[in-house]
Amino acid sequence: MQQKQDRRGLVLVYTGDGKGKTTSALGLAVRAFGRGLKPLMIQFIKSPKRTYGERTIFHQLGIEIYQTGVGFTWTKTPEEHRAALREAWEFAKTKVLSGAYDLVILDELNNALAIQSFPIADVLPLDDVIDCIKNRPQHMHLVITGRHACEEIIELADLVTEMKAVKHYYEAGIPAVKGIEL
Repeated sequence: MQQKQDRRGLVLVYTGDGKGKTTSALGLAVRAFGRGLKPLMIQFIKSPKRTYGERTIFHQLGIEIYQTGVGFTWTKTPEEHRAALREAWEFAKTKVLSGAYDLVILDELNNALAIQSFPIADVLPLDDVIDCIKNRPQHMHLVITGRHACEEIIELADLVTEMKAVKHYYEAGIPAVKGIEL
């Protein structure tokens, strides 16, 4: 296998209003793990107080996953979200820059950066995110998911995939399904 220092890590962005961004990143983590790479997933919006299938299986496989959020923006106060985002970003930045991982997934980071219902620029500064992407270890693959990817991140990416919603069962009144979203 190619040595870490000889590999060039890629930046992959999964964005758009369609379903599949997190699911694609999860599959990529499993693929990387199967090839002997060390993946890490940090979820910016999902709360550790809820049970998600990805956390269950990643723990069984030995893949690190952290859910650092407090849920959707309408479920808690802006102060709670701001505090969670501040802690999540500092944690994520430390993990990325540590060099301990071959693949880091920053799940829902795009969503967090796009929040407009309360100020976030002081707790999740875009310039800091850009610096982290640029200064990550050269061997590290970085995946950033979520709707509304900003142009600065798209510009840095090696791959951008936009998921497009064509039809969704939510429109028919079917709520989140265990094993599909949860």
